[in-house]
Amino acid sequence: MTDHGVELLWDESTRPRGPEPEANAVYSVSGRAMSRQLVGVHNHLREELTKVRSIIEQAVDGTIGVGEARSAINTMTMRQNNWTMGAYCESYCRLVTLHHTLEDTSLYPQLREGDARLGPVLDRLTEEHHVIHEVLERLDAALVATVAEPRKIVQVQEAAGLLTDTLLSHLSYEEHELLEPMARIPYHH
Repeated sequence: MTDHGVELLWDESTRPRGPEPEANAVYSVSGRAMSRQLVGVHNHLREELTKVRSIIEQAVDGTIGVGEARSAINTMTMRQNNWTMGAYCESYCRLVTLHHTLEDTSLYPQLREGDARLGPVLDRLTEEHHVIHEVLERLDAALVATVAEPRKIVQVQEAAGLLTDTLLSHLSYEEHELLEPMARIPYHH
């Protein structure tokens, strides 16, 4: 069980671990910058996730109506023309998916080429991206159902809890395993 009372969709204990940092490893300035950038993106995803959850919670307990939820969301960083809880979650889902796609197509292949020992870790991270995508789809479906039937907001709550637990677990695993190799392995844009 996790912080939000839901079962995680994977077993954290089966996650492969990458190589231990070597004593004589050389870290480039650009590599260190890449590592910092990854943490920066992850922190942004974490902050935005907290906002998504907060808006959902307020809608659940009735402290805000849809109109108020819209104006609350309107002050956030991810602006869209159509401000609804659904539109916000949709833009968040897109951001997460875009981030994962970039990793799968650009970052991970270069890390694999730079250090083959990272293979099992990168495979697992990619698998987790697919799971998170399914969780995002579940949240989206719950939101769509709630528009037609407001009492289904409980499902939105559950899906948001699951997204929180899987995404936070994934981000910390990725940081633990990749920050050191990212600083060590040359990256070509």
